[in-house]
Amino acid sequence: MTRAGQRKPPNRRERRRGLQHEVKPAASTEKQRGSRAGHFTAKAKPAAQESGAERAAGPSGVGGAARVEGDVRNRRGPSARPESGRDGSYKPKVKSSVAQRESEGVVVPGIVVKKNATGGKGPCGGRAGDGGKREGMTGESRSNHPGGPLSADKVRRLQRRLWRAAKRQPGRRFHALYDRILRGDVLRMAWERVRDRKGAAGVDAETIADLEQRGIESFLEELQTELRAGRYRPRAVLRRYIPKADGKRRPLGIPAVRDRVVQMAAKLVLEPIFEADFLDSSHGFRPRRSATDALEVLRKHGASGGNHVLDADIEDYFGSIDHELLMKRVERRVSDRRVLKLLRQWLKVGVMEEGRLHETDSGTPQGGVISPLLSNIYLHFLDTVWERQCRHLGRLVRYADDFVVMCETAEACEEAERRVKLILERLKLKLHPEKTRRVELTDGKDGFDFLGCHLHKRASGRLLERGIRRYYLQRWPSARSMKRVRQRVKELTGRERNGVKDVRVLIRDLNPVLRGWGNYFRTGNAARKFLQVDTYVWSRLRGFLVKRKGRHLRPGEASAWNRDFFHGHGLHRLRGTIRYPGAA
Repeated sequence: MTRAGQRKPPNRRERRRGLQHEVKPAASTEKQRGSRAGHFTAKAKPAAQESGAERAAGPSGVGGAARVEGDVRNRRGPSARPESGRDGSYKPKVKSSVAQRESEGVVVPGIVVKKNATGGKGPCGGRAGDGGKREGMTGESRSNHPGGPLSADKVRRLQRRLWRAAKRQPGRRFHALYDRILRGDVLRMAWERVRDRKGAAGVDAETIADLEQRGIESFLEELQTELRAGRYRPRAVLRRYIPKADGKRRPLGIPAVRDRVVQMAAKLVLEPIFEADFLDSSHGFRPRRSATDALEVLRKHGASGGNHVLDADIEDYFGSIDHELLMKRVERRVSDRRVLKLLRQWLKVGVMEEGRLHETDSGTPQGGVISPLLSNIYLHFLDTVWERQCRHLGRLVRYADDFVVMCETAEACEEAERRVKLILERLKLKLHPEKTRRVELTDGKDGFDFLGCHLHKRASGRLLERGIRRYYLQRWPSARSMKRVRQRVKELTGRERNGVKDVRVLIRDLNPVLRGWGNYFRTGNAARKFLQVDTYVWSRLRGFLVKRKGRHLRPGEASAWNRDFFHGHGLHRLRGTIRYPGAA
């Protein structure tokens, strides 16, 4: 028996597992700091484990001061409502363990972060930089030069943020875009893209080489100052004409280099916003989209029953765009008045032709940097209405102002033409009466030209061997494309080049033409057309050598100038297996 007030001695089980109600005293602050200094990898203990007396003693260091101040502020409890009356739980901000150890003089080891895998995708599906490196993830220092990789990464991050914001909120209007246009990194990237395109000079006769000689840094700073102060005024657009295949001339508008840089900067900021709204039916002048993608959509849809096509063309599209309707389309996404004023200035700046200034009441100049984006914004109305109201009639595929509608029946194709006319009337546009037609692809009856290719249905050779006749939509270079490449080869090997002594000079000039033409038509069924162009080039080069020799040509010497001879001298050969993008 124990006396009153005395606890019964613990039994064997309690001695083995310890007293549950017994609380060990907390270690002092000095001991804790010493332990942390000795073992830097240990985690800092939260301030809640310290007793009130120790906190009142006022421990030294930033972490201690924060705990003392937090003890006074946070008497209401961690889950109590804040004094402001707003809903939500109140949680005091506590410094991280690493920051607390650093403030108390504890050595913190460096964290080794592994590099990303090569080709890793970003938040918007884009690829990472070279070697999979991203800013802030490798622990490596980078250059702060305005033209370095860090500047480009900042611009891309800005574009991703704008695209995500526009994608999450389809009805949002952006109001703070002008300050982003005049940013130094944005202007730097805009200049690099304009420089890479190597355009001609505008009305001021100032070329890209002149600006590089004057100094790019001073030029960009001057342009940024004008934009920030509101003194920027675009110059008139220089009008030039290029011949068309039908004998007519196509008007081109060439802005000044400084105006092209500002237009490119505006495009870098505005394009992600409108890209979030554009539909899959549009393929022209858009990032990560090409003419090959548009042709592939037609090929796949043609194999699944598309036998009737509306081959449409808008009459004088770039010269018929209504400025007020265009600005209303832009204002649905942009509310920044300075950006809207900038766009109106480019539309109303006028055209300089033969020393005379002409006002522009409609249209956008072909050749301007911002014109392709504005044209897509204007025709986005066609894509939207067709997707909502006319999708059952057929598949719309558009590349800038050229578009086709692939339908299954002739009645649907006729109705599609009527609907397209009504939609274009609301945009104050109309179809070209001579270039718009309905084509029947059934059993290879007819074909049509689109984006430089001729599309036609042909029966499959393998199925014909089994007695099965099935038609698939195939494509190859159109007659106009074949004529253009022959004309270009003729210019590079004509009489004007008689002064050339070495055939390797002609081959050097021909290779970029052949390589570019072949890369565009390498997807499809162009093997026979490639052989024809290859033969034509060989015959032109052989004729050049024969004329150069003249009467000094020895018997049998011309027979050695065959295909292998010219290919041995570096001539690009248009041959190989032609595959579709999905099978390549």
